[in-house]
Amino acid sequence: MKKTIILLTCLLAASPAVWAQNAYLEQLKVENRSVEKVNRSVRVTADFNLDDMKLNTQHSLRLVPVIVSADGTHELPLEPIVVNGKVRSKVIERQLALGEAQADNITFVRRDNGKPQTLHYTDEVPFKVWMLNGRLDLRAYVTGCAACDEGDELLATGGILPYEEPQYLMQPPLQPKEEVVKRRSEVRMARLQYRQGKHDVLPNYKTNREELDKVQASLDAVKENADLLITGIYVTGYASPEATVRYNLELSKRRAQTFVAYVQKQNPELEKSLWHVDWKGEDWVGLRAEVEKRPGLLKQEEVLKIIDECTDNQDACEARLKALQPAEIYQRLLNEMYPPLRRNEYRIEYNVRHYTLEETRQMLQARPDLVSVAEIQKVADSYGRNTDAYREALQVAVRTYPDNIAARHNAALAEIETGHYTEAIALLKDATDGGLLNLLGVAYQKNGQTSEADTAFAKASQAGSDEATRNLQMLRRSLEMLAE
Repeated sequence: MKKTIILLTCLLAASPAVWAQNAYLEQLKVENRSVEKVNRSVRVTADFNLDDMKLNTQHSLRLVPVIVSADGTHELPLEPIVVNGKVRSKVIERQLALGEAQADNITFVRRDNGKPQTLHYTDEVPFKVWMLNGRLDLRAYVTGCAACDEGDELLATGGILPYEEPQYLMQPPLQPKEEVVKRRSEVRMARLQYRQGKHDVLPNYKTNREELDKVQASLDAVKENADLLITGIYVTGYASPEATVRYNLELSKRRAQTFVAYVQKQNPELEKSLWHVDWKGEDWVGLRAEVEKRPGLLKQEEVLKIIDECTDNQDACEARLKALQPAEIYQRLLNEMYPPLRRNEYRIEYNVRHYTLEETRQMLQARPDLVSVAEIQKVADSYGRNTDAYREALQVAVRTYPDNIAARHNAALAEIETGHYTEAIALLKDATDGGLLNLLGVAYQKNGQTSEADTAFAKASQAGSDEATRNLQMLRRSLEMLAE
């Protein structure tokens, strides 16, 4: 707003504000009032209708629109308009002509009582956030001759720039899908030691006893749990790349079969129909993983290149590895990286019975993997939404089933609704689902990270979230409204 200077003795009389006896503002009508934000400015326009005003010919009426904050702690006077009575107007015109007074950016208007007269007002000032939900007052300062103060008046024209924090949309808690049959599985490895080129299981050879005891312990843990019913045991044999592909395929087959035969003998109560045997031969994927674990291996990049190029003739690939110099490279492969590849992987599949509410509470502490997300949700709901116990139960659900959308949604929603925004962000930052990304946007916004919120809402919208589309619009409108 341009600075306004008035050097008129009768207009600048300083005295305590008193209510005027003239009540000129009661005779003035404010019409077509508009206060709008335009980019980073606020534009004020209004028509001041003076038709009914009878201004004392000796008076000057200084009209000053003022933007006032909602709490009254801030205000900004706008450019004034001075309405002069017939006599006062002549006096001021003479003073200006003689240089006895000056006015910068002041609009002077002569009032001719009894005639229609409307003043068209406009001003534009820089926007400040405190102006939101404020009001526009019209203040009138009346002076007469000889700088006599005739009183001040105030007219409240109403509120301006209405603004409310957006209420961002979030889906309510999702109902997790019930598991009609709760199927679970455990994947283990048995790395038995064999004599060179042999496939017989020798329980007392090297570390075999320890390995076989682990296998039996994993089976016993399932067999002895009355809540579980074994539905299948799947064994897959693997070999390392030394020797030919054909030989290693056959070797992995025989070792898988003898392993199953041995374990079956130790567990005669398990029906043979439960056992399933497969073999894969040389494990080049596993070899690559083992090589990557050893950055100190000489020519590691060259070794990895040979493995990556090995798409058909694996015997030729093995020959290339053997030919690497120095010979220490292949020796390390043979002694350190090949042994972990010679193994049998086995997967025990079983069904789990359904639990009561109280049983589920206990299982959350001992074996949360045996309860379903739906069962955990029931426990959480029993504590009351957004209580600490509710949130803790949902945290167990998302830790146990990190890929379950309902589990993650409900846990994150509870964190947002209880003000734990950083915790919600941690749960959602790697999400790709539209609904989860929308929650991530809300969590970012509430945490004051508006740029990240915008990005999350945009991704969620692209992923098909209608809530995110609307939230993105609200966020951007809000940012535009708040921009100074």
